[in-house]
Parts: sequence; C-alpha cells; structure tokens
Amino acid sequence: MEQTMKGYLFRLLNHEELSREEMKTILIGITRSEYPNEQITALLTSLQMRGVTVDELLGFRDGILETGVPAILEADRYIDVVGTGGDRKNTFNISTTACFVIAGAGYKVAKHGNYAATSVSGASNVIQHHGIRFTDDIDRLNRSLNEAGIVYLHAQLFARAMRFVGPIRKALQFPTVFNLLGPIVNPSQPKCQLLGVANLDQMRLYNSVYQRLGIDYGIVNSIDGYDEISLTGDFKVTTNCYERIFRPQDLGFDIAKPEELMGGATEEEAARIFDAVLENRALPAQKNIVLANAAFGIQVLERGQKCIEECIGIARESIDSGAALRTFKRFVELNS
Repeated sequence: MEQTMKGYLFRLLNHEELSREEMKTILIGITRSEYPNEQITALLTSLQMRGVTVDELLGFRDGILETGVPAILEADRYIDVVGTGGDRKNTFNISTTACFVIAGAGYKVAKHGNYAATSVSGASNVIQHHGIRFTDDIDRLNRSLNEAGIVYLHAQLFARAMRFVGPIRKALQFPTVFNLLGPIVNPSQPKCQLLGVANLDQMRLYNSVYQRLGIDYGIVNSIDGYDEISLTGDFKVTTNCYERIFRPQDLGFDIAKPEELMGGATEEEAARIFDAVLENRALPAQKNIVLANAAFGIQVLERGQKCIEECIGIARESIDSGAALRTFKRFVELNS
C-alpha cells in the first residue's frame, strides 16, 4: 500500500488529479493505518496547494460515509443548516438557532455539527450547554425527529475516519480538504441543505458538489466574508433555481453592525444569545439574522416554490408564536 501512496503523491506532484474512487480508497486506507503520517501530511499539503477538485472532495466524502456510522432517519425530507466555519468572525450560533426556527415552523431538521474550531461556541457547544447528551442510538434520534421535528447529530460519534487524521490536522495548522468535508458528511445524508461559505471560491466548489449529489440546496455568502447571511451588507445566494445578490433592504431588514453578531467571549454568553432569539427578546439585528437564514432554508425545503418574503413570514411566525421555543424545549426533554 505504501507504494500505491507513493504513486498518488508522484501524480499530485505532477499536477495530476485523482479520481473519486482513488480518493475513497485512500480515505479507507487511512482508517486502516495503511499509510505513515508523513505520507498523509504530504497528500494533504499537495491537495491544499493545488486546490481540491469536485471528484477528490466527493471521494473523501464517500470514504467517510462508508467507514462511519450511518443515521437512517424515518423521514423523507428534512434539512441541515450549516456553515463551513473558518470565517473567524466569532458570531453567535446563527445556523443552530435557525434550525430550531425552521423546526418550529413545522419542517423536519437533521442538524449535523461539532465543537467550535475557530469561534467560542460551535453547534455542539451550545447544544451540550443546555444539557443535551449526544447519541448515535437510532431509536432515540428518530424519536427526537418525530416528536420535536429536529434531531442533532454530533459529528464525532459518526465520522470515525476523522480521528485518524486529527493529530495531523492539528500539527499542520492550516486548512486542509477535511475542513471542506464537514458540511457534506451528515450521516443521515439529507436531501436538502443550506450551506454558508466564507468566500465565492467555496461557493463555486459546493455548487458543483451539490449538483453532482442531486439534492436541493442553497449556498449563501456575505460579501464581507461571513459564512452565513450576516445582514452586514450585500450577500449572494445560489440555489437549484437561481443565483442572486441581495441587499438587506431587499428583504425589509436594516443593515446589521458586526458587533451585533458577536457570540461573546464564553460559551455562556453565546448560549444566552441563542436563548434570547428563541424567547423573542434578542436584539432586532440578532433576530433578523436568524430569520434571514431560516427563511432561505425554508425556501430550499419548499423547492423554491415560495418567494423569500413568504418564507421570512413563516420564520417570523415560528419565533413570534413561541413555536420555535416550544420546539427547543421538547428537544431538550427528549435528549437530556
């Protein structure tokens, strides 16, 4: 196997691309400890310097899903709302909060997340802060989805391959292909996804990935570098149906100030903002940002058949009626 990896590395040094199947084989080999760390380091560095292709990214995705724990959910249509991370903006848990707003509106959500990498509080941090116990027990997961409309899938319980590269990624201290995989390795493989990306290069990459996967999707990027709809300025949205740049004013929102998005200095502060939005007592900008992200998620679920203004109204009703908060409380009851 070492000779095989040597061949892959020579091809990468020769600026050649690897196939989807080859990348899947490499990933499975990594989980079997078939390659020394030095070769894995060389592989990840070569891919990062050249830029990963759609096939290469999909091949690693295939390998992670094949070697991981599947989450077979008893629902046909549900959504995951997630960001790539790495924008270093330290915002509050916008995607996670939006998930409970979407679930409160009567849609199904399978949120896939992890602990924070570049911010104070990731999805798993804020969920765990509320006493949630992570599980891969499929019966418990399905009960949460059926009775609360939302299930949380803590990434570390499902993607077993990631632990094999954890020390290498930490030692390298720069982003690798694995940073791009998080949003597309949800173990339940949802047919709908809203993804926030930090730049337009990532938007183009994931646009091609989602087209190949054949799912309903929306990809959002705030032009000033947020990996979600920040309402701090113009933002771009790409879906199965359209590609468009919006201004906050187009949707009836005021422009937000960057400091209004901050997640605070501690997990406790981030959790307080999360609670305040669901309890409908947050700053207007905090509520509006969650409404905007939830609304585009709802539009994806509706296959683009509802205009974004109608979707904003659905999201607003979820918060104003208390449905989002009731959904979260039921979720806590089922998962604590």
